[in-house]
Amino acid sequence: MVAVLQLAAALIGVVVSFSLIVPGTAVDRMWQLNPGVHAAFADHAVEVAPVLALVGMLSAISGVGLLRGHLWAWLLSVALFGINALGDVVSLLMVRDWFQGIAGIVIDAAFLYQLLHGSARGFFLKRR
Repeated sequence: MVAVLQLAAALIGVVVSFSLIVPGTAVDRMWQLNPGVHAAFADHAVEVAPVLALVGMLSAISGVGLLRGHLWAWLLSVALFGINALGDVVSLLMVRDWFQGIAGIVIDAAFLYQLLHGSARGFFLKRR
């Protein structure tokens, strides 16, 4: 499940980056879901788009690696979800959007729990 989410995040990162670099396409309709984020991202498209593309590429690499059972992909996934959780905490404290902030933290925590406990952790650590 985590691998599928990583692959979905990769696709989202690429689509969002494309939309910021090439505005005015049909893809821009997605911004109707969160126009506030679009306004913030569009003002800094030159800086934000490459970062989102990088995160998308790392997510794709991690997702494929997880599906193949690689330890490095498990470590990368833990790092990506951990960094995202820290970002959600900072966003929560700065923006004060309690629902989105807490939801993000809970989702990150759920995926970190899935990666760090039980059979998933054992599976990847045995594959050293």
